[in-house]
Amino acid sequence: MLAQASPNENSEPCSLCYGTGWQIIVGVGAKACPCRKKNQYERLLERARIPLRYKDCSLENYQPQGPPELEPFTTQAKALLESKNFIRDFPGVEFGLLFVGECGLGKTHLAVAILKEVINKTGLTCLFYDFRDLLKEIQESYNPTTSTSELQVLAPIYEADVLVLDELGATKPTPWVQDTMTQIINRRYNNKKSTIFTSNFLDNPSANSNYGETLSERLGVRLRSRLYEMCKLVHIVGEDFRRNKLKNTRF
Repeated sequence: MLAQASPNENSEPCSLCYGTGWQIIVGVGAKACPCRKKNQYERLLERARIPLRYKDCSLENYQPQGPPELEPFTTQAKALLESKNFIRDFPGVEFGLLFVGECGLGKTHLAVAILKEVINKTGLTCLFYDFRDLLKEIQESYNPTTSTSELQVLAPIYEADVLVLDELGATKPTPWVQDTMTQIINRRYNNKKSTIFTSNFLDNPSANSNYGETLSERLGVRLRSRLYEMCKLVHIVGEDFRRNKLKNTRF
């Protein structure tokens, strides 16, 4: 059930319901005002922790690069299609997504766009976390001077209907990192929660890759094996969007 709207005191009340959350229709009665869904969407977006840099990401403004017959375009177009299919089928999806590829190919863009679409479609709880930030928050929860417990950090991670874990493998795979990630991923896998990962590390990196280690080396074989079970692999290739944008910028 949608929560009643709580308009900002500094903004004009809705012209349909005047801030009550209910629209009165003469001869019919009252119905939930459209502003209630809008307000709920905005609240869920805020709780999703999407970084400000990615707030405008959408499927509509993700543009595959290069000639349509070449690999950069085809892999990026496939990634876009897989994102649309996930949204179309959710919540009946069986697998999450694992976007892999070099920097600047729109992996995070697509992951955020999926979160936003799922929130808009379902009103369910979604969450975005950078892999490094999550590990840091868990580590800080062990500090006796803080008032945050490990469970307080992990509970939203476990419970989110869709979790985006960005930059998987960005932190060196110490035994603690591997154990922590195995705990998180196993809990979500066993509870049939959808998870979307992005990573710069590949299963078989090429000789000219900027990331020489494999994804298994960064995560551990056991954890990589679990990802095979719970995610569809989406490998994106191409040139760095950000670098191309910088080259095309005129000063």
